Amino acid sequence: MGKALDGVRILDFTHVQSGPTCTQLLAWFGADVIKVERAGAGDITREQLRDIPDVDSLYFTMLNHNKRSVTIDTKNPEGKQVLEALIQTCDVLVENFAPGALDRMGFTWERIQELNPRMIVASVKGFGPGPYEDCKVYENVAQCAGGAASTTGFDDGPPVVTGAQIGDSGTGLHLALGIVTALFQRTQTGRGQRVLAAMQDGVLNLCRVKLRDQQRLERTGMMKEYPQYPNGEFGEAVPRAGNASGGGQPGWILKCKGWETDPNAYIYFITQAPVWAKICNVIGKEEWATDPDYATPAARLPRLKDIFAEIERWTMTKTKFEAMQILNKYDIPCGPILSMKEIAEEPSLRKTGTIVEVDHPTRGKYLTVGNPIKLSDSPTEVRRSPLLGEHTDEVMAELGYSPEQISALRTAGAI
Repeated sequence: MGKALDGVRILDFTHVQSGPTCTQLLAWFGADVIKVERAGAGDITREQLRDIPDVDSLYFTMLNHNKRSVTIDTKNPEGKQVLEALIQTCDVLVENFAPGALDRMGFTWERIQELNPRMIVASVKGFGPGPYEDCKVYENVAQCAGGAASTTGFDDGPPVVTGAQIGDSGTGLHLALGIVTALFQRTQTGRGQRVLAAMQDGVLNLCRVKLRDQQRLERTGMMKEYPQYPNGEFGEAVPRAGNASGGGQPGWILKCKGWETDPNAYIYFITQAPVWAKICNVIGKEEWATDPDYATPAARLPRLKDIFAEIERWTMTKTKFEAMQILNKYDIPCGPILSMKEIAEEPSLRKTGTIVEVDHPTRGKYLTVGNPIKLSDSPTEVRRSPLLGEHTDEVMAELGYSPEQISALRTAGAI
């Protein structure tokens, strides 16, 4: 059976992280992704954060699997003709240029529609229409403008950005969904359309529970599941909640055996109401199961700090994996704090293709993240990222250029 997106051709004008995340996902599902790069330089991440001199960085290789690379000088008239030919033969153009860059290249929406009325043009921008739409945005800026930073961290400290790339990679995932949706609609209308994913919008979508809490706060003046309750104060905006759960089930990160020397010897523990009696039995506080001060969720809320302190006295006698083994027997929700080293070495993640080892002609073998979305009829094969311009001649031949014409284009500096 073929891949889910067999036959779909993507013209990839993206760079760095947000756009390449999107196009890599489409490539994993079988789309033919043609990455357009500048001759001699290419995507800037090829050289960013290098760990091996003169070799494509992990930053680049881990975001550009399963793609083909061509080099085109879009300022060269002949290069522009090559690009026009690609637009006429592709289904989707994906870009994350600065606002207005595509227009300045001469490829406005109207011009692209003239060349290919079925073309879908998908864009990542920092902000949508509004006062900041012309601003350049990076990952942490998106986290701050999208509401994540103001609600992350502890109440007595500054806003904190998360290590999860919710601005860049998160927006790329949103854009990929928009592209597939537009492709589906095209089967009914025959027309292309524009798809926009703004990084601020993507982060806010991932922070929707905090927008929920803002409205609850305005209505009630407090939120009982936040650590500020009952002794702290609530202001006008949703406060930072430390490690409290956002889903209404009280949770916290607790120390485990070895925490003094291991910065990740911790476990996330949720005091879920249906298993409260089991929690009491496990930690040796059986009397709490019937004590009116602890027996109900409402009674426990003002005492959560004391409750988690007592649970932590138990978790500190166990490694995080020992605690997991015991708690899972009783269906008590919990999760170990796994380091990147532990994740990289986890056999089950290798088996499912979530962590993949890839062989690269100049880098050698390296680990990368595989497709997080698994299709039963279309398993993902993660292939290495392309070398700069590796497929230029191949793609030019597919466009109908002869070897002599390709040579002339190269001599003219068009490719």
